[in-house]
Amino acid sequence: MARKSWNEIKRQRLASEAARAGYERARRAFELGERVRQLRESLGLSQRELAEKIGSTQPAIARLEAGGVTPSIGTLERIADALETTLVVELAFPPSGRSNTP
Repeated sequence: MARKSWNEIKRQRLASEAARAGYERARRAFELGERVRQLRESLGLSQRELAEKIGSTQPAIARLEAGGVTPSIGTLERIADALETTLVVELAFPPSGRSNTP
């Protein structure tokens, strides 16, 4: 039996629904963290200053901005207040053509 290359193994693993879901969660966490960082920097705040405003720690903000954690709605509300923004949470069907009717 021939050994599989890493690319073959990777392709097979990414074909699984669980792997795709995991990558999607990681993508969303990364994008959320990136947005927090952009907004924080636009206000001239350091991670430590943002942490103090929301009652957290600088390492926690760093983890969030790196996409390493998914914050709770409560944490996101505190961040939105500290960054002088509005939190918008939305549920939507994916763009695969699924209708909005149940």
